[in-house]
Amino acid sequence: MRRANVLHGSSWSVRLPGFGFWGIATVVGAPDMVLSQEAQNDIRIDPVGVTAVSGVKSFALNILKMATTTTVLQSIQTRASVIEHRGTEMKALRPRVEDTFMDGLSTVDGTGATIGRSAPIKGIPKFPDPYQERKWMLERMAGAFRVIARKGYVEGTAGHISIRDPVDPETFWINPLARHFGLMKASDMVHVNMKGEIIGGNYACINNAGFNIHSALHEARPDVNAACHFHSIHGKAWSAFGRPLEMLNQDACTFFKDHAVHDMFGGIAFEASEGERIATALGNKRCAILKNHGLLTTGKTVDEAAFLYTLMENSCRIQLLAEAAVTSGIEKHLCPDAEAEYTYRLTTPDAMWLEFQPDYEYELAMSGGDFLS
Repeated sequence: MRRANVLHGSSWSVRLPGFGFWGIATVVGAPDMVLSQEAQNDIRIDPVGVTAVSGVKSFALNILKMATTTTVLQSIQTRASVIEHRGTEMKALRPRVEDTFMDGLSTVDGTGATIGRSAPIKGIPKFPDPYQERKWMLERMAGAFRVIARKGYVEGTAGHISIRDPVDPETFWINPLARHFGLMKASDMVHVNMKGEIIGGNYACINNAGFNIHSALHEARPDVNAACHFHSIHGKAWSAFGRPLEMLNQDACTFFKDHAVHDMFGGIAFEASEGERIATALGNKRCAILKNHGLLTTGKTVDEAAFLYTLMENSCRIQLLAEAAVTSGIEKHLCPDAEAEYTYRLTTPDAMWLEFQPDYEYELAMSGGDFLS
């Protein structure tokens, strides 16, 4: 087996997985370490690069020739296929979660976050004027409805998105009743207070059940700025079991110990008490499975809530497929708790906002931006 000494000050060509970017790294403080040829071909590092190797000295891989504003928006695990130290095989490396994100993701300063020296990626905008923020939020809300429509989550007049108003946080915006999600525009949204009184926007009828659910949610959870609830097929199907999702795969780990089950179906939420029960069941979690009803997701932004909804719907579909396969005697293998928790901790509001951008940009292009009006 070919080996190469990993000496203090030696330089290596490294690859950032998922981005196809090659950079130059320098090894610091790791005398006497050797890497097999396989490892040399597959060294993966996180942008901060400070990692301890179990049983040996700590070392760091510091990226050179990259802007200091470099931001890697997904988990980039430090890993070498084979790492040896004086003939002893080492465990795969993994960075601290806090090192997988860098400053700049959640701000827009004219340059935005970047990968390498080009490809600017801007994070969640910040607005000095709450009225500008309101306009932006309503546009994103309309875009989220277009995404939901394209994915086929329309079921008659059922389903709603709400956003907390940044000008008056004790009020919120919700969609009008009987307007197809695929036709929704920012100007269609209805501004209501916690009494159900229309105070602005489109003076149109709203879904009473939707108001009861979302008003109770926004009142109970001041940290929630947006919420999504629809009657999508796989979410409804899985809700019949009254069980949480299992950690069947990496994507499902987004919901690791952060989704509740409302296990008492109270009928259509025409009574305020049903909305209150749903809010109580949700607790401090960001998502919920409503037994015999469907799914509910929340977020700091409508982008986050909408992406979580699409991911949860897909996760329910996968869960149903896995349950069907089990009946044939095929064994399920769940993600271990430690790895599931590690993956979950990377699903920050910023990361979830970013995950929604491809769908949003697609709708923007396909519609010519007509939903912005």
